[in-house]
Amino acid sequence: MEISAGIQASLPGRYASALFDLAAEKGTVTAVESDLEKLSAALAESADMRAVTTNPELSRKAQGAAMEGVARLLGLSDLTGNFLGVLAANRRLGALPAIVRAFRAIAAAQRGEVSAEVASAHALTDAQLAALKEKLTAREGRTVKLDAKVDPDLLGGLVVTIGSKRIDGSIRTRLNSLAHAMKG
Repeated sequence: MEISAGIQASLPGRYASALFDLAAEKGTVTAVESDLEKLSAALAESADMRAVTTNPELSRKAQGAAMEGVARLLGLSDLTGNFLGVLAANRRLGALPAIVRAFRAIAAAQRGEVSAEVASAHALTDAQLAALKEKLTAREGRTVKLDAKVDPDLLGGLVVTIGSKRIDGSIRTRLNSLAHAMKG
């Protein structure tokens, strides 16, 4: 499977691609992907961790030591821990969220999957998610991995984003279209 040139051309994409190649060589793609999920969750939950990755006043050595501690605390694989050290040494920790997204995209492409972001006004049930996944898989012709989130501003309906395609079936959009049509 060919990896998108757009991903490889970006800085985060080059780092993600290098990490993917090393993980594939060692047969640890799934473990590294799991490690990156843990890191992504830690970044989302901890303001201190975000500060460590983005603070330009911290030295490379201090960032590297902090990432070493994070890797131990989260139980990350040696490859992921070493990768974090490289990012710290190259002052690229600020790009970590984008690197995680690029790695996910590369891994999904290798598995023949496509990621879809689904926004709904209310949390979807497991049955609704399964039905949506089945319909999107049939539409796309490949396995779809759903990332569901709640956006109360939608009022109702769904907004599905697959790559650069967007399917907007939200009540908010319908009401805005109706208001625009009524203005003439």
